[in-house]
Amino acid sequence: MIGMQRILAVCPARGGSKGIPLKNLAPFLGVPLVTRVGQLVGEIPIIDRAVVSTDHPEIAEIAKNSGLDAPFFRPPDLSGDRISDAPVLIHALEEMEYLDHVRYDIVVMLQPTSPLRRPEHVIRAIEMLVTGQWDAVWTVSETDSKSHPLKQLTLDSGKIDYYDHNGSQIIARQQLTPVYHRNGVAYVMTRNCLLHGRSIMGKRTGGLLLDEHLVSIDTMWDLKLAEFTFSSQQPSSTTPSQGT
Repeated sequence: MIGMQRILAVCPARGGSKGIPLKNLAPFLGVPLVTRVGQLVGEIPIIDRAVVSTDHPEIAEIAKNSGLDAPFFRPPDLSGDRISDAPVLIHALEEMEYLDHVRYDIVVMLQPTSPLRRPEHVIRAIEMLVTGQWDAVWTVSETDSKSHPLKQLTLDSGKIDYYDHNGSQIIARQQLTPVYHRNGVAYVMTRNCLLHGRSIMGKRTGGLLLDEHLVSIDTMWDLKLAEFTFSSQQPSSTTPSQGT
């Protein structure tokens, strides 16, 4: 709780995944990705309740062993690979308000695919939402100049063209206006943003810039890169806790 506002953390972790089978259980230095979320939540005392939203019994069991609750299963119509985040979070919020008989004022989405997040990242995002009176706050990273939209090309039947024709005017990277991308570390939103706006982005959405190397897991290469990044930042004897 922050002030008088109750906080619900939701870890969306369905069983289906095309890039990595059962991706949310993939081992990060020996620890399932969903377990990393449970361990992290245990270090954030302002979170009142933390649940996993899953359609998979094994994910639910491992999540419970890591400190997350699994009081419901996600219905099949919300478990496909083309379902956006908002309906999943709305379902979780409504289920938990019904089961707990309380109103949750803030919802935090913590995806298992961001194993490099730290408690202070999440706390800062929550505090930014409250102090700035935002509808939502997303953590973001600056996009490398090589991936800037004005540096991108299209390829059609062997013919290349500028994705944005303004790119033809770019000679040096110093001409590029910085752009940012969501890094998946934390999405924080008000109850009103979700239930009335039906979106994880409100009319006023703030961006919390994290100026460090972060990896969002989509492929095995991403997983190996995240492991390397984590290991390179730690004392040689430090590894993630195995949990129970």
